[in-house]
Formats: sequence, structure tokens, C-alpha cells
Amino acid sequence: MGTLQLWLAVVGGLVLAAVVGHGIWQTRRANAYARLALKTEPAPLDGAGAAPGLREPSFGEPPAPAPEGEPAVEPAAAALDTAGDAAAFTGVAPPVMPVVMHPRMAAPKVDALIDAVAAIAVDQPVSGELVLAHLPTSRRAGGKSFLIEGLDTDRGEWEPPQPGRYYGELQAGLQLANRLGPLNEIEFSEFVQKIQAFADAIGAMPDFPDMLEEVARGRELDAFASEHDAQLAMRLQARRAAWPLHFVEQHAARHGFVAGATPGRLVLPSPEEGAPPMLALQFDPQAALAEDPSQARISEVTLAFDVPQTPPVDEPFNAWCAAGRALALGLDAVVSDDRGQALQSAAFPTIGQDLEQLYAQLAERDLAAGSAAARRLFS
Repeated sequence: MGTLQLWLAVVGGLVLAAVVGHGIWQTRRANAYARLALKTEPAPLDGAGAAPGLREPSFGEPPAPAPEGEPAVEPAAAALDTAGDAAAFTGVAPPVMPVVMHPRMAAPKVDALIDAVAAIAVDQPVSGELVLAHLPTSRRAGGKSFLIEGLDTDRGEWEPPQPGRYYGELQAGLQLANRLGPLNEIEFSEFVQKIQAFADAIGAMPDFPDMLEEVARGRELDAFASEHDAQLAMRLQARRAAWPLHFVEQHAARHGFVAGATPGRLVLPSPEEGAPPMLALQFDPQAALAEDPSQARISEVTLAFDVPQTPPVDEPFNAWCAAGRALALGLDAVVSDDRGQALQSAAFPTIGQDLEQLYAQLAERDLAAGSAAARRLFS
């Protein structure tokens, strides 16, 4: 072997040894970070949004003063960290919480109370596959949505078209009003065009209601909805320095809030799977979209409650009050209404009484809060 070849072999061996050594060092460093994360990560939250064994903070127990320049941390935070340290030290896993099965929200159905209904007659039962193949690509007419249902020949029930079923009748329902306003003539005409094309494709005959009558119904329904729509909101503003984003998210998570579908929004899920959230905690979306979220700061959040979307049996008003008080204490925040006026504790009973009256008026119109029809109308 020549001298050049010998030197090349030596250099190659040194490079290989360096690569192996670097890989071992990276593995040890990753293991060290994993042990550190296990030791410092808060204990997992249970289904109610609070760590097992912890109670809600009391207004009679204000948080201890924090070091200058840092936001205050309520006593529950120390308990969370202690629980995490104990689990890491003892190696004992926390108890497995039972899986809670929540009822699933039913699919929306055509409702003559809030829909302009067009009957679609067929000469003989048509298959679900045929119906699905020719459904309009967009079930919207302007700003209004519409539904198409079939009457199952075996079960005798109206349902959204499904494969493997046969339907002896069909119907389409165009929503008369929503939060964008009442149905107008242009939207009704677009609905007629789409349903006529659908009916022609499956060999059916549609029967549309009178346009002027349905538009008038839409205006009347919109007037009622405008008078009985309500979305409660309380603003929580930092008493001193702006909060770090992760600090707000940490406190919200302890009370059951999770990330929403859009930036700058945390939600308290409904007990009903697939239903609109019970509460929403909103803040500046720019903070959530910051390149470095750890450096993001916010000085105000809004806790909102959409009244017609949540049934009273879930006690959303009580949840709104409790979450607002707990977050105000934990974040050391000033509480005000959506106009910036201070919101005192004495105001909440009055708000609750007004809310009960609103619930009664909605139920009297067969639009009870949290019902399928109310959720569609107030959307």
C-alpha cells in the first residue's frame, strides 16, 4: 500500500469515528431533554379541564405577588408542577380516567318552521347512489343554505341521502333567514334553478312554494330573530403588564378550554359531540400567528357565550360566570362588558333573569336555544 493510500485510510477512519461519536452525543442530549421535559411538564388534565384532585381557586384566596416583570401564577400552578414532579420521581402513572361517551349532535333536517320546502316527486323509488351522484355541488343559494332529504321506503323516515337505500319521495328545504338577513328573491331563484337541474337529472318533478309568500315569511322570521338574538361577552384586561400568550393558554386549559378552529380562539367544548362550543375565549389572532409564540403578549381577552346555540340544560350561563371569575382571578384581570364598562358581580343576577325570559320566548316560538332549528337560524 502506498503512502497516499495509507494516509487516506487514516483520514477516513478518523471521519468515521467522529460521525459515530457525534451520533452518540446527540442521543445522550436528546435523552437528557426528554428527562427534563418529563420532570417539568404539568400533569395531564382530566376531561373537566382541571388536574385530578384540584379545586377551583377561591376569590377569598388572592394569588401571591409575583416577581417584578412576571405575571402572577395562581396556587393551582404549583400543585400541577408538584404532581408532575412526583409522578416523574416515583414512576407511578396517574390513574386512567374513564372514557365519557357524549351524545352526538344530530344532522340538520328540513324544518317547515325555518325552511321554504319544495316537494320532489319520483315515479318510482330511486336509489341513494343515484341521488348522491346528482346532488348540487354547492348546497347554498346566495347566503342561504338548503338541505335535500329522501323518504326511506323501508323505514318511512326522512334522512339525508345515503348509499344502499331507496327513496319514494324527496324534498328540499331552503333556509328562510340567518344572521346575514332574510331570504330574498334572487336567492330563491337560485334555489329553484339548482333543484330543477337536480330533479331533471334523476327524472323527478319538483313542486316549489310561492316565492313572494316565502320571502315574506323570511322577513318575519328575521325580525323575530333580530329581536331575540343574544351573545354575551365579558372583557378581561390585564391590570398591569400584558400577559405572555402561553400564560393565558395555561390558565384557560385548567378550566377545560382547548384550541379553536381559528387563530386567536380557545373554546370550551359542548357536552354534545359535534355541537357548537359552549364558550369561546378570543384574543388578538396576530399573537397566535407570531413567528415566536413564546414572545407573544396580549393585554385583553374576551369570554363570549352565544345564547341561541347552547341548550339551557347545559347551564352555559353558569359556566360563563364561573370561567370569567376564575380567569379574572388567575390572570389578575379587570372585568368589563363588551363596551368597556366595569362589570360588577351584582350585575350577573340581573343578566341571568333577562336570559331566562329570552329562553322562554325562544321556546314559545319552537326555537328553543340549542335546538337544531335555533342553531340553523342563528348562524
